[in-house]
Amino acid sequence: MVTRQRTHVDGGRERAITEELREGEDEFRNDIERIRFSPYFSRLSAVTQVIPQAGSGTVIHNRLTHSLKVSAVARSIAIGLRTSDDDTQALVTELGGCDPVVVQAAAAAHDLGHPPFGHLGEQELDRVARHTLGLPDGFEGNAQTFRILTALDSCDATARGLNLTRAVRAAVLKYPWTRNEWRTIPGRAPEEMPRGVGTELASGAQKFSAYDIEADDMADALSVFPAIAEHQQTLECSVMDIADDIAYAVHDLDDFYRAGILQYTTVSAELRAWLDGWTQLAASDSTELDPRQPGHALELAWRRVQAKDPWIADADAFRESVERVGTDLVDGLLAVPYDGGLEADRAVTGFTRRWIDRLKASIAVERTPTVRSGHVRLADAAWHDVIVLKFVHSRFVLDRSDLAVYQRGQTRIVASLAEGFHAWLADRDDADRAPRRLLDSVEAATDEYRQLRAEKPELFEHGGGAEVERLGRSRAIVDYIASFTDAQAVGVNALLTGTSEGLWEAGRGL
Repeated sequence: MVTRQRTHVDGGRERAITEELREGEDEFRNDIERIRFSPYFSRLSAVTQVIPQAGSGTVIHNRLTHSLKVSAVARSIAIGLRTSDDDTQALVTELGGCDPVVVQAAAAAHDLGHPPFGHLGEQELDRVARHTLGLPDGFEGNAQTFRILTALDSCDATARGLNLTRAVRAAVLKYPWTRNEWRTIPGRAPEEMPRGVGTELASGAQKFSAYDIEADDMADALSVFPAIAEHQQTLECSVMDIADDIAYAVHDLDDFYRAGILQYTTVSAELRAWLDGWTQLAASDSTELDPRQPGHALELAWRRVQAKDPWIADADAFRESVERVGTDLVDGLLAVPYDGGLEADRAVTGFTRRWIDRLKASIAVERTPTVRSGHVRLADAAWHDVIVLKFVHSRFVLDRSDLAVYQRGQTRIVASLAEGFHAWLADRDDADRAPRRLLDSVEAATDEYRQLRAEKPELFEHGGGAEVERLGRSRAIVDYIASFTDAQAVGVNALLTGTSEGLWEAGRGL
């Protein structure tokens, strides 16, 4: 990674290409407007957040509504930091600042790179990118977001990227490293690894915010934050990340309640069984714990938290959070089934507002955070609250077999698209008839890899122009599939597999 040698100038307002501002304009405000007017942003309204809207009605969040709520929460946290005590304000300034518009822009952009079909679609696209298409750094939604902002989208100033300020570009870097740079870093204990890296370093980082071809762009954005240590988020990125956690933990539970997925009996049994028997469960060997037994899954989740985050994990704080969630979510909200009436809507709105207000007001700023945290983080009690809320989300929604069956069908679509386009571009007699946007992407991505090979030949195991062309084709296929909405992915796959009955309709916009 490039060493950060620049000094922070005017809040990171500089752009790669200098632009003249019109009177009354603000650099950061321009950035957020460019993001919101992007077709990649509009696309998010038709991309799954956690569970599909089909069959669940309009009450279910999609990636766009989620991003708008993350933006609102992030702005509120940033404003709170501006009105905090003098010592906190001085520390915020020392670490590079926290502008509310920057965090709004980062929040609006943070999910741009997510492919169709939610997180399982992301995992499947990474699998086929590495194993079918042969891309060493595969696919990652956060890295794809950064690629969209810096290479795939365009603006008046340049055909390559939105030419955003360094502060905004840095604020989307939740995992400020590439996948491949971790292949050469000696292994560490899980509690000594940054969040998202994972433990299988031979295959690189699990989560990362830039591909190899955007590594220099990432280093450039971070270069104006000399007080931020390597592998740490900027303050504005930390605020966005916290807001994302809050929205995910609270607003998604709102969805599941309205959709009738969260049931009082099962959630209550799990939490109450753990609270009633936590001392006995704590003394049990892990092999004796059966997730099918009430309370056991929560005990196993708590042990994973203790192992990964001993710097903050506290048994008393966790128990208090379980009690808090049990009282307000289970005995309060879930005790009355959602019937679509005004009283039910008021109840869920009140629950959401209470928890959002509690969490976004529970913020701590640290000069030298642990590697598992950031300069801005949730205070201890709120951190444990989010852990418990996410457990409810994971255990009683994501682990459902009916959702799993649906998601596995969706992953087959992702794999089929990758295999179909890969075979098409490899067909010398027919490749020229591939969609124009895909062919243009192949040309642009190949140029990027050609330049990367000239600058960093050590990244290319086999070398040669053939390898550059292969990587360019593969990256373009991934870019293309990741840009689809859920419906587009289904429709295009039907065309590729010969099962579509609407040739002209389904193929429009390719």
